Amino acid sequence: MAGRLRRRVARHGPEIALALVVLLSGVSLWQAWDLSGHLRGEAAQASRIYGRVIAALNDTAVAAQTEALLEVVREIGETGLPVIVTDSGGQPTAAVNLPDATMRDPAALTQLVVQFDAENIPIGVPQLGVVHYGLLPVGQRLRRLGLLQLALLACAVAAGIWAYRAAVDRDRDRMWVAMARESAHQLGTPLMSANAWVDRLLERGTHTGEIAGHLLADLERLHRVAQRFERIGRPTRRDRVAVGAMAERTAAYFAPRLPRHGHHVHLAVDAPSAGPFVAGDPVLLEWALEALVRNAVDALSGRDGTITLRVDCDARHAIVRVIDDGPGIAPEVRGRLFEPGTSTKSGGWGIGLALARRIVEEVHDGRLTLATAAIGTEFVLRLPLESA
Repeated sequence: MAGRLRRRVARHGPEIALALVVLLSGVSLWQAWDLSGHLRGEAAQASRIYGRVIAALNDTAVAAQTEALLEVVREIGETGLPVIVTDSGGQPTAAVNLPDATMRDPAALTQLVVQFDAENIPIGVPQLGVVHYGLLPVGQRLRRLGLLQLALLACAVAAGIWAYRAAVDRDRDRMWVAMARESAHQLGTPLMSANAWVDRLLERGTHTGEIAGHLLADLERLHRVAQRFERIGRPTRRDRVAVGAMAERTAAYFAPRLPRHGHHVHLAVDAPSAGPFVAGDPVLLEWALEALVRNAVDALSGRDGTITLRVDCDARHAIVRVIDDGPGIAPEVRGRLFEPGTSTKSGGWGIGLALARRIVEEVHDGRLTLATAAIGTEFVLRLPLESA
């Protein structure tokens, strides 16, 4: 039960982290807004005290001045500011806004004077002594707000790290599953094909030479699949690869395995020659091209259609276009088509196109894009030409 809960929390880590940050931010915003109202009230009260002092100074009547001063003292007391007045010998002579128990305890007052002086610089007043004051209630709330902001920052950083790790773990787990499915798919295709050829042999057909050739092709395919997964994580080879010949080999493997009954799929290659030539790993490049062709075959599932491998080049790149006349790709999927896990097939894991882009762009410094096509789908693969 605990393990299931932990996995569920980890799966929804980013969402939980975002909710936590939003909650703490809302509390912080509410505190800041409430404190701003208190500060406006303090400003209004300070303005009233200032006005009373000016009025007392302008009034020549002694009684009026005394009354004004008493009123000022009363209003200062209402601010909640804790104040202690000491004489020249350091003995407390007056205090306001302190607990009654502290007011009656000289030792506690003396200790509080030390605390106030640590918080604020005391003020010397001639013919009076020294004024020691602490923090306003709003000042204490500001201090708590600062601590809340610090806690918010710490929580946001911790939640961000946690969400990042959860996302990485989730993507890594999904990638391992996808790679396992891709491995099974890569191995399953030639195995199923070989099984079909064996069935033909058991029927004692007359085309034993042709069937043997197809069986050898499937065995070679299994060997190449093993080579592909063996190459992952190793330094990339830089062999001379003929792109036109690679397209012909890919089409030659897929052609006898395409649907022939009910819905006919035709695979054509438009390559003027064996070239152009690029420097790269022929096993990985053929893997990427096969992923594009397999994607086109899946797009034509359940319908007649044509897939064309068109090889061309410009001054700097070899260009391979994989074109099908199927239903095309939905607009909402096009922007994330090459992301791992994105698939337009029911039950698909979305690893083929992501792997193809990684091989082309990160391993061979090329470019794999989805072109805009009026009908069907067109992928464009560009690879740097071999240096002279």
